Amino acid sequence: MNKSLQGRIAVITGASRGIGRAVAIALSRQGAHIIAIARTEGGLTDLDDEIKEHGGKATLVPLDVCDGPGIDRLGAAIHERWGHLDILIGNAAILGPLTPAGHIDPKRWDQLISVNLTANYRLIRSLDPLLRLSDAGRAVFVTSREATANTAYWGGYSTTKAGLEALVKTYAHELTNTAVRANLIDPGAVNTSMRSQAMPGEDPASLPTPEDVAPLFVEMVSPNYMGNGEVVPYRR
Repeated sequence: MNKSLQGRIAVITGASRGIGRAVAIALSRQGAHIIAIARTEGGLTDLDDEIKEHGGKATLVPLDVCDGPGIDRLGAAIHERWGHLDILIGNAAILGPLTPAGHIDPKRWDQLISVNLTANYRLIRSLDPLLRLSDAGRAVFVTSREATANTAYWGGYSTTKAGLEALVKTYAHELTNTAVRANLIDPGAVNTSMRSQAMPGEDPASLPTPEDVAPLFVEMVSPNYMGNGEVVPYRR
């Protein structure tokens, strides 16, 4: 069986559950070596077991994405072991409080900015040099319709996703004359714990699963995918 990502090295944040976990498994099935990042060691161990079941390989990195120096060390470790990076999936995010903008606690605001925006800047800062050493570096970040919908009470989350889109689109322009491409995926409403937190009365069985969305990520990190600076929605 021909595997489209055979031998490629992929970093995935938020890899222990939800979309991140499904994407990690999908990429590993296509031959990628997964560098799985998450805070929960138990979730990472379970992921590793599943990847090994189909003959894949993973490197587990228990790391909080808010640990900027830790992300810097990650870049150094990848360079030392592999000399380059082929794929970056910036997936880790939090919902934060759904409340009037003026009611958001400053500590919660700072946490939203740190996880959803600053962590992705730190990933770009640390890993861009490694992506440029790949023959076809691909970076994909997870956004949301809330980046532009401006729904009432979603101000914290919406602001971070709008900032992420601006960051990634700017980064993509800087990559124009390189072999690296940077894009965003809007997975829409997916059956994840974050979605159930936001919409507790919704029937989760009516939603796509993370496994349904994962093939779009596989497509967009392929060396053959040439889009750059795009926001690509998942369509059922």
